[in-house]
Amino acid sequence: MSSFDFESRIVDIPDYPEPGVVFKDITPLFDDADALRAVVEELSAHFEGAGITKVVGAEARGFLVGVPVAYRLGCGFVPARKPGKLPREVYSETYSLEYGTDELQIHRDALTPEDRVLIVDDLVATGGTAVATARLVEQSGAEVVGFAFILELTFLNPRETIAKECPQEVFTLVKVD
Repeated sequence: MSSFDFESRIVDIPDYPEPGVVFKDITPLFDDADALRAVVEELSAHFEGAGITKVVGAEARGFLVGVPVAYRLGCGFVPARKPGKLPREVYSETYSLEYGTDELQIHRDALTPEDRVLIVDDLVATGGTAVATARLVEQSGAEVVGFAFILELTFLNPRETIAKECPQEVFTLVKVD
């Protein structure tokens, strides 16, 4: 259990982006140097020694978390982007959302079969983005080692969705029931 109070830096925004939804705003974790340091340190420390060679983060807030975690672990970072954002050949993965579908892509040359990958994002809700990102990693032949998130919306059961396709560990700093 963390000694840092992450939850006190997460702000609830009622009725955003639509009525009835309580948005969990994590940006105060980023504008507080101590909070940002604690996020990066705790996510990194949990997977230190696991032989991670690359961190993959999904657009866009996964970049904010993934890059400093990759730096701390001494490895590279690979962005998983929306279609049309990457200039070279890509692997693509379409996945379901609550109200439709979305797609993520990574460069085909970003990962190799020798890579051991940590998937990092700010939030895991239903688990769909995490699973799609893992599929992209697997398309490249690389190995997914685990998943790391700041915030988990446990009431949406993301671990069940992830576990159906990915047996790797899911680590989160804050769980919201």
